[in-house]
This record gives sequence, structure tokens and C-alpha cells, in this order.
Amino acid sequence: MVTNATIETLLNRRSIRKFIDEPIDDDTVATLETVAQHAASSQYLNDWSAIRIKDQELKDRMAQIGHQPYIATAPLLYLFVADEHRNALIAQAKGVDTSDPETYGLSGSYRFSQANNDAVLALHAMETAAYSLGLGCVILGSLLNDVDALIEALHLPQYTYPVLGLAIGKPDQEPALKPRMPRDLQFFDDRYPADDASRTAVSENISAFDQEVHQYYDLRNTDRPVDAFSDQIAKIASQQMDEKHHVTPRAEAQGFRFDK
Repeated sequence: MVTNATIETLLNRRSIRKFIDEPIDDDTVATLETVAQHAASSQYLNDWSAIRIKDQELKDRMAQIGHQPYIATAPLLYLFVADEHRNALIAQAKGVDTSDPETYGLSGSYRFSQANNDAVLALHAMETAAYSLGLGCVILGSLLNDVDALIEALHLPQYTYPVLGLAIGKPDQEPALKPRMPRDLQFFDDRYPADDASRTAVSENISAFDQEVHQYYDLRNTDRPVDAFSDQIAKIASQQMDEKHHVTPRAEAQGFRFDK
């Protein structure tokens, strides 16, 4: 592999869940937010926003929603949001009727998907910049444990939807790098390999990866190694998602349409 400072930053990325109790200075915050704004945006719609959660009671509420107490201790805490609400306001000022999701052109499933993509790209840009400055981060999919509560707590209006959270701070732990599967299990040439030979290759290669993962110790549970990768997949694949995790009805309640 070739390398440089950016590549080394990305290769050494690890989730940090314990932070030094020190605020992040305003210049650093401005830098991180500006970097996020420079991420790619589909059709230049800029259809995402990020809410910085500063109030401690709100941080505590986020920790309750995410079932992770460390969320409340993050010096910097953001929720990234798919946002077609701001574009609706802009379109209204130009005489476009955006009151009806049936006719509002940015409320359809494609734009919902693209707005989510844009929010993730912006979050990743901010996360990478934070790591390059010696900070630590953890991406918070756990905030989606209760989307209704999240929408209520942060007053998310019509045509917005929560995507992911991001906690940032000075690291107070040094977790091991989590293993990554062999590249040839995730990178393919020209087509997706789905024939019998490919299935056999996946099975054979996963066995070795299982052993590597099983030797990894997560700081959240240091007294035992984590489960083998295939066991983790099987466990999650056999679970039924509860109603709180159903995206379509909640997104439709926010004005998005999945039938168009």
C-alpha cells in the first residue's frame, strides 16, 4: 500500500466511547462544521442539516434514547438530519406549493434516499477531520432506537428525518483496531459473484475471519472476546425489528412518500 497522513488517519480509525472532560474550542468546531459542508451533495441540493446538542438535559435525553450513558458525556454531540424542509422554504419563496407531499418534488423516496446519503457523507467528512486533529469519535446509530422520541426532543419539522449521530471529544481510551475482512470478500470486478463457487469461497474465507474477530477484545466488555463474525450475523439476521425501527411509517409522518 501507498500511504500518507490522510490514509494513516483513516486506517487507524476506531470508535471512541470515553472522552476527556474538556470542551472543544470554537476554532476547532468551526473547522469541523466547515469541512462537513464541503462534502459532496447530490444535485447541489445541500439537503442535510446537523443539530449540535449543547444543553445537558438534551444530551441526557439522547443517552436515554440511545441506551448508552457515554452519549451524555460527549464534549461535541451532533445529530445529522436529512433535510428537505429548508428547500421547501426556499421553493415557497419562489412561488412553489410545497404543502402537499403528493406534489412536492423533493418529498419522494429517491430524494429521501439521496438526502440520507448526503447527511452520511457530511458526517464522515466531519469524523475524518476530527480524527486528523487528534480527536476521537463514535457514530451513533443507536439514536435511531426511538425515532419518534428523537423527532419530538429536537423538534424536527416536516420533510426532515434523523440519519445518524456523531459524538466527538478528546479520547480517554485506546481501543484496539477492529479486524476487517479480506478485501476480496467486499471488492469485486465487473459483477457481483453469486454462483456456487463464490458461495463456497465466502464460506471458506469467513472461517478464517471468524477466528480473527474472536480474538478481538472490545473495551465495552473486556472480560471475554467478541463473538465470531458469522455468529454475530446469524444472531442479528434472526431478530425481528420492533415497530420503533420501522422507517417507512415514521418518514411518511414527516412528509416523505415511498410510493413515488
